[in-house]
Amino acid sequence: MTLTRDQILGAADLKTERVDVPEWGGEVIVSEMFGTAREEYERIIFDRNGKLVSDKSLRACLVAASVVDEEGALLFSKADVDALGRKSSQALHRVYDAALRLNGMAPDATKGAAKNS
Repeated sequence: MTLTRDQILGAADLKTERVDVPEWGGEVIVSEMFGTAREEYERIIFDRNGKLVSDKSLRACLVAASVVDEEGALLFSKADVDALGRKSSQALHRVYDAALRLNGMAPDATKGAAKNS
């Protein structure tokens, strides 16, 4: 079946996962990044030559690019990354792990992709 423009743009194609974060007193919704959020994330963590920028908080950057509200809008902006980086490392890591999985960025996801190609 060939999809139409309206079918593609109307599809709810982003996977989400609720993650309990007791350190923050509740749960957050972690989402697969939409295209422009992924590009923004990559602009923050890589320099112009594609080299990883070591002074960036990778966990906080990915959390900012992946945590959404009930309607799917990002809760955080680039301006929030430093503040997120000062939150509990255990809490950040829990949310970061979910974001890695949902976005196909976990080490085991890349191994599986290599086996399937």
